[in-house]
Amino acid sequence: MEECISVFDMLKIGVGPSSSHTLGPWRAAERFLGELRNENLMLDIDRIQIDLYGSLSLTGKGHATDLAVMLGLSGQDPEYIPIENIDSIIKSIKSKNEINLGNEKIIPFHTTQDIVFNKNFLTYHANGLTFTAYRNDKTSYVSTFYSIGGGFVIKEERDNAKTKTKIKCAFPYPIDKAAELLEYCKKENKSISEIVLENEKSMRTEAEIDHELMRIWNTMLECMYIGCHSEGILPGGLNVRRRAFDMHQNLIGLANYDSPQTWLEEIRKTEVKFRQILKWVSCFALAVNEVNAALGRVVTAPTNGSAGVIPAVLMYYLVIENHQAGPKEIKQFLMVAGEIGSIFKKGSTISAAMGGCQAEIGVSSAMAAASLCELMGGTPEQVLMAAEIAMEHHLGLTCDPIGGLVQIPCIERNTMGAIKAINATELALETDPKNAKVPLDKVVDTMWQTAKDMNNKYKETSEGGLAIAVNMADC
Repeated sequence: MEECISVFDMLKIGVGPSSSHTLGPWRAAERFLGELRNENLMLDIDRIQIDLYGSLSLTGKGHATDLAVMLGLSGQDPEYIPIENIDSIIKSIKSKNEINLGNEKIIPFHTTQDIVFNKNFLTYHANGLTFTAYRNDKTSYVSTFYSIGGGFVIKEERDNAKTKTKIKCAFPYPIDKAAELLEYCKKENKSISEIVLENEKSMRTEAEIDHELMRIWNTMLECMYIGCHSEGILPGGLNVRRRAFDMHQNLIGLANYDSPQTWLEEIRKTEVKFRQILKWVSCFALAVNEVNAALGRVVTAPTNGSAGVIPAVLMYYLVIENHQAGPKEIKQFLMVAGEIGSIFKKGSTISAAMGGCQAEIGVSSAMAAASLCELMGGTPEQVLMAAEIAMEHHLGLTCDPIGGLVQIPCIERNTMGAIKAINATELALETDPKNAKVPLDKVVDTMWQTAKDMNNKYKETSEGGLAIAVNMADC
């Protein structure tokens, strides 16, 4: 039975640097607070311990997993917390050795004792974490969560229950595979974005859909704007210098603007040659992921580590391809992206801890390629072909972050994913779908098989590849 995944499940607003290692654990902490409240336990709690397992433990420090669970337990929301408040909240917890649990009760909290990094893996998923709340009567309440990528969090028993009951999807066009999506398009004579819109309307009004899609885009635009106007060294110890600032200065020159939107308009006036296009697209992607690496606000698309691809390609369309484009095209782009991402999530994975970087940059590139292809006039068949081409050439991509930080090679990989998405679109637009040899569903299946065959040291553990070839000391 098909799973209903909304565009707003695939595109979430949150805080960097990682959707699976930061946003997911943060949401898990929030859910744990909800469980304590439902059990009427909040007033009885005098200590909480968090055990991080597998990939959450191995790269948790670099991905700020420890900070995320502290912020979550403090009752902060990653979508709305003022970014400038994060540092002071963490410093207060560490200096006072106490945490304001859900903004309801202050309890002792020692970060070195109460957050435990366990290198062993839980059997259900590579990203596991267990919360244990100790009560005054010395009994405890224990709950285990799994961060499965893209900010999605599940519990094993609930996931199994879903499988057994086979909850029916409420979408008018339930989609599990790309072939089903294409069949709906043909039968209803609709584009992919139109099919997606009908599904979304089963849950929200059209006004709500429009508002939320534009809120997502405005967050992306602001993120690019901030990244292009921020210089310095990224935190974490690798001493990575921000590059978007200098690249942007060289490209924009002496243009005058005072907001993200007027900035976009000024970019439309700049010189457009092949090299400039490459630089602009790369600059947009770099900007987003530098903000992400600095614990800034980004849109998970479908993950934080790959958050730069989709905004970079959409910005490319707006400032290079179609200067008349506006909200209509933006919403169309995001709806297609969300649907393609959901097909990969259902048929494979969007978690680097499960599938390597092919699950993040590969999927984001496929999402962006499909979206751009529809905006450029591609048929549904060509749109799916664009996604297939983009993913096909990311198969086997490993996740090997140096120092466990979402910086090297992660930031540059977003530029590669964005450029590949544009290239995949052009190839698809120049190809008769009747001559295509590889359907998207076959690539999704192949990606999942590749993920299962991949050695664990290349799955966001920092135990292989560049992560061991380059030491922190080398940087």
